[in-house]
Amino acid sequence: MTDQGIQSYLEEMEGNIYDFRDEEKDSYRVDEGLTEEIVCRISEEKHDPDWMREFRLKSLEIFRKIPVPAWGPSIDGLDIDNIVTYVRPGTDMKASWEDVPEEIRTTFDKLGIPKAEHEYLAGVGAQYDSELVYHNVKDFVAKQGVVYTDMESALTGEYADMVHEHFMKLVPPTDHKFAALHGAVWSGGSFVYVPKGVKVDIPLQSYFRLNAKGAGQFEHTLIIVDEGADLHFIEGCSAPKWNVANLHAGCVELFVRKGARLRYSTIENWSKNMYNLNTKRALVEEGARMEWVSGSFGSHVSYLYPTTILRGAHSDCEYTGITFAGKGQNLDTGCRMVHLGESSSSLVTTKSLSKDGGINTFRSAVEVRNSAKNARSSVDCSSLMLDSISRSDTIPEMDIRTKDCDIGHEAKIGRISDETVFYLMSRGIPEEEARAMIVAGFADPVSKELPLEYAAEMNNLIRLEMEGSIG
Repeated sequence: MTDQGIQSYLEEMEGNIYDFRDEEKDSYRVDEGLTEEIVCRISEEKHDPDWMREFRLKSLEIFRKIPVPAWGPSIDGLDIDNIVTYVRPGTDMKASWEDVPEEIRTTFDKLGIPKAEHEYLAGVGAQYDSELVYHNVKDFVAKQGVVYTDMESALTGEYADMVHEHFMKLVPPTDHKFAALHGAVWSGGSFVYVPKGVKVDIPLQSYFRLNAKGAGQFEHTLIIVDEGADLHFIEGCSAPKWNVANLHAGCVELFVRKGARLRYSTIENWSKNMYNLNTKRALVEEGARMEWVSGSFGSHVSYLYPTTILRGAHSDCEYTGITFAGKGQNLDTGCRMVHLGESSSSLVTTKSLSKDGGINTFRSAVEVRNSAKNARSSVDCSSLMLDSISRSDTIPEMDIRTKDCDIGHEAKIGRISDETVFYLMSRGIPEEEARAMIVAGFADPVSKELPLEYAAEMNNLIRLEMEGSIG
């Protein structure tokens, strides 16, 4: 869709709490496009060590050689020559909300981040455009030896060697074109290290807000949960609506050591002019457990397929996700499970909703290597179309290299039953509310996996998407 096409349907949408925008008061931005000079300028801004500067330039070379993916939704409306890859807000990172400039602090107040930190989070990182503007971890977590800081501080500080050892090892720049782009221009994001045996009882959260028009956000999240440790990490994303394309090409790398557990929860509500080309990957060792909880509600086009590599024996992964595609949206999402370890297991449960001509595509890939004896995997995806002009597709792929395994896949696609709507209306419930109740019930398996506050946020997003859905 062209920029004009994006604008035409944005103008028809009703606003919600995420749609507000701030006046652009950034203190510095690079030129549009992608050149060696721009990459070097970003590297200077970040005070990169030599190895990172070289890594960025090598990633730029790879980006130029790899073609744009040809198998998913069209991204013809995205022109990297029109994208600003680095925007520095008018502040450095603060450890107190009171020190964050008022206009930026007000943004996060509206999003409820300071309140959430006060009530139920152990630490928060807040990124605005290309830089973190706030980062703090509560004392009792720091005293456990947990490291939670911004990526730039980790890159040049005490944990520089750990960053060097792990950075883009799970997602190398050669993985795909936009992984290479990320390697060249990444900025911001969070670094977390949980020491052996430490259990973080209260979640940590990073929130990413892209305010700049025609810009990209390329944060990098690196989490290492050491042997026997336990962590719940929450990621939130949003952006205001503009009438030109914006780009998100972040990267998440998760290392779950022997006997550890990591839950990674995401609620994404990017604006509907956003191209969301994000990459997430986890490596799970012996007896460890990885849990993904994912809600995708925004963006014009999404390519998002979290991958889990179950390397250790008895490693385990559970993926629970929901996507909601409305007018002008084409969300191509899914997940990939790679079984390497004996008796490894994976469970995938996803829900997708489509309305007003929205398109949902769910791609699942299950790979069971010959080494993964006694592996078990179950994939269950359900799709609900709310009208006759929307679309939902399921594309499963299975690569099984051993007979000694138990693999299953189930897919269901349907529409809201007129009989069910009539029954609820006969009990005095208005039609629009009845449909919203049915959708909320459909989404319940995902919402119950979220912390209470985030389940409420997800249900609110569904309610907003459902407004005016009669017909």
